[in-house]
Amino acid sequence: MSSDKPAGFHCPMPELNFDTITLAHGSGGKLTRLLLDSMVIPNLKNPWLDEQGDGAVLDLNGPVAFSTDSFVVSPLFFPGGCIGDLAVNGTVNDVAMCGAKPEYLSLSFIIEEGLPVEQFWNILMAVRDACLKADVKVVTGDTKVVERGKGDGIFINTTGMGRVHPKAKLASSRIKAGDKVILSGPLAEHGIAIMSKRKGLEFESAIVSDTRPLHSITQKLVDVFGKKVHLFRDPTRGGVAAVLHEIALRNKLGVEIEESGLPVHPEVAGACEMLGLDPLYIANEGLFLTFASPENADQIVAEIQNWAFGKQATVIGTITDEHPGKVLLKSTIGGRRVLPDISGEILPRIC
Repeated sequence: MSSDKPAGFHCPMPELNFDTITLAHGSGGKLTRLLLDSMVIPNLKNPWLDEQGDGAVLDLNGPVAFSTDSFVVSPLFFPGGCIGDLAVNGTVNDVAMCGAKPEYLSLSFIIEEGLPVEQFWNILMAVRDACLKADVKVVTGDTKVVERGKGDGIFINTTGMGRVHPKAKLASSRIKAGDKVILSGPLAEHGIAIMSKRKGLEFESAIVSDTRPLHSITQKLVDVFGKKVHLFRDPTRGGVAAVLHEIALRNKLGVEIEESGLPVHPEVAGACEMLGLDPLYIANEGLFLTFASPENADQIVAEIQNWAFGKQATVIGTITDEHPGKVLLKSTIGGRRVLPDISGEILPRIC
């Protein structure tokens, strides 16, 4: 078996008479059906997908959260995950940030001619496992094949839907001066896991991606605190810094964060220093920011810390009506500096 497989891979690949994906697998004919019927449909089986129609008819009453995303990761397999589980978790988490419980996904593959079938199988297994963990169902999808050299292996698009929690009152417009900024855990693990794979870096302890579903904890926070939670955001591309700049500019408010309060694992901090990167600007896939009233911040932090992945949750900053549109970092020695907004892609093909 190839080493390009997600952790926990156990299912044997079916016996097939082809080893790589060809353009014919995207033709809509016999080979397309063989690819879907032998690999995709049996592993993502549910009543909606079994219909194999052009779409799925769903019954969703009340407010519905809806999100879509495309994943173009390089390398396809990295410490802690692969493009498959990342595609599921990424969209699941975007729906979760709306205060909803994700329930249904669409899944579309754009596969490059020549991709080894075994790699596709391993990606599919990661999709299946991530769906099981997140308790979501793939109900419709699509498969295309592009010419060799035009697809970077595989691109994946996922679209998600879910019911919004009745207590959720989440909107950027609800953020006000005095609100606290809460981070659910340590920074930059996903981005540095990708970079370590690209650069062939090794560390004393493994740095792995934090890709995971977040809706169990966000649903809990909404259920307990209701409208006292003003907004959730997951700091993926551009990292925490990008989210804070967006909030500052959109709301014409300032943000001040404490450098001493930023949770970063020593190995990640060391890797960032080696690569000349700031962990505040690096993508995360298993973190979220909560913006909430100051009187509730400590209780919210305590609730997140009860979550399996939230032991290092902490307040990292405050919203202020000073310096509107700017994000300031208070250094560990007491100085303050403006945190610049990024003008380019720091780490391409990362999520």
